[in-house]
Amino acid sequence: MTMTENRAGAGQLRDDESVRPFTVQFTDDDLDDLRRRVRETRWPERETVDDASQGVQYDVAQQLAQRWADGYDWRAVQSRLNELPQFVTQIDGLDIHFIHVRSAHEDALPMIVTHGWPGSVIEQLKIIGPLTDPTAHGASAGDAFHLVIPSLPGHGFSAKPTAPGWDPIRIAKAWVELMRRLGYDRYVAQGGDWGNAVTEQMALLTPPGLIGIHTNMPATVPDAIQAALTNGDAAPDDLSPEERGAWDQLAFFYAHGLAYAQEMGNRPQTLYGIADSPVGLAAWMLDHDARSYELIARVFAGETEGLSPEDILDNVTLYWLTNTAVSSARLYWESKLPFFAPKGVTLPVAVSVFPDEIYAAPRSWTAQAYPNLIHFNRLDRGGHFAAWEQPELFSQEMRAAFRSLR
Repeated sequence: MTMTENRAGAGQLRDDESVRPFTVQFTDDDLDDLRRRVRETRWPERETVDDASQGVQYDVAQQLAQRWADGYDWRAVQSRLNELPQFVTQIDGLDIHFIHVRSAHEDALPMIVTHGWPGSVIEQLKIIGPLTDPTAHGASAGDAFHLVIPSLPGHGFSAKPTAPGWDPIRIAKAWVELMRRLGYDRYVAQGGDWGNAVTEQMALLTPPGLIGIHTNMPATVPDAIQAALTNGDAAPDDLSPEERGAWDQLAFFYAHGLAYAQEMGNRPQTLYGIADSPVGLAAWMLDHDARSYELIARVFAGETEGLSPEDILDNVTLYWLTNTAVSSARLYWESKLPFFAPKGVTLPVAVSVFPDEIYAAPRSWTAQAYPNLIHFNRLDRGGHFAAWEQPELFSQEMRAAFRSLR
């Protein structure tokens, strides 16, 4: 596949505002090369412990590689993507890829949904049907959405920035322009992970037309809590049970789960290895957060979960074939925003809390962070990749979240 990339810096080109059809197409040589590299992986020895405390375990990586090299079919997900309306348009000098599915229900509410890392538009494929065609999925026509699902710059099928500056604030401005260009003058936005960072920055821009946002990874940690976590202090005595649970999750993440973010935030260009080794890339992407990794390990051990081995390989393969391991990592270097700190969003905000997220935001912190909180719900299952892992629950949450804004 050939990807269109802009080689000039921001502001040096006038945008071509045309919206061009896009088709995913990789050659047999691309796929043969991938399988060859997987089979020729130079393996390290097994970890010296009986748990995941040293990282992605040898058996998990072996199971993934065996399935990837023998039996995995990229063409299946490529066909699914190409059955959807996909487009590219140039914004701020950069080609932006997006899926755009309009509901048959004309009164549908437009929504732009943004993925994070190590995600992609693959994450949202399962929610397109339920949200755009609700009557076929046991819901009301009044709950329909028109969906816009873009690829972040440097991720997937969007072009790779060739100069610094593409942080969540700039991406938010690009998304506002994208919705204007598509003719939407009243819409909502949704995101988790980097998708939340971008979505909150859209809300802070208060553009005409954006009437509310939803997040499944809210930024709610109070300054005093963040300072105590950063300093390694003990938990405050006055935390409620819900707040103490969030504290424990955050403390674990800061102690054991930040290695990938620190490396990508400081030295993303150093990660040549994950651009050269498919198994290296897969292991790097699997080691995002403890609960997601535990789920993925169970999946490759043959257990039935919200994700399948094919789901996981679809996403990693997209990163491999588009050669976006390093370009996606640069977003961590670009962003200077405190990830979990409240940003002062005043627009209507809806929050869904999935229990296996990096931290399950307490209602008390959420209400402080979002003074215009229109929906808050704690789910009984689901984690960081909520739309991907629990599409039915996620779709139900989108309908409930924005019902008051229709």
